Amino acid sequence: MSGRRLAVVTAGLSVPSSTRLLADRLAAATTDALDRHGQATAVQVVELREYARDLADNLLTGFPNGRLRGAVDPVMTADALIAVTPVFSASYGGLFKTFFDVLDEDALAGMPVLMGATGGTARHSLVLDHAVRPLFAYLRAVTVPTAVFAAAED
Repeated sequence: MSGRRLAVVTAGLSVPSSTRLLADRLAAATTDALDRHGQATAVQVVELREYARDLADNLLTGFPNGRLRGAVDPVMTADALIAVTPVFSASYGGLFKTFFDVLDEDALAGMPVLMGATGGTARHSLVLDHAVRPLFAYLRAVTVPTAVFAAAED
């Protein structure tokens, strides 16, 4: 089958962002693997930093403005998702959580999700199983068993 759509959501705050770097590497590895199996894949990256104000507006109004809709739609219509967050205070970033809060309730139901996170030290890697995986379980996404964490020294 060809014509797969892969959405990549990255919630890094800085430029350049180690979170974005990890997201790009995961997307490249995924598309390479799919290409080897004859499955062409279109990748759409959603850099949440660019939508911070739009996400706040959505929380206040209850609906995405046109600009935010341009970030939400590719995620809701994707065949699979790569989601990468920085770790703050032993959990996912607020921008990351806010984005998934504004999606329609069933948007990710049954969607395969590869999770990733970045943090200052390896001890932050637990966030993937203690915060990120439960978030996607609640959204009824199908998380792949392996998640990827990159510490600053990586």
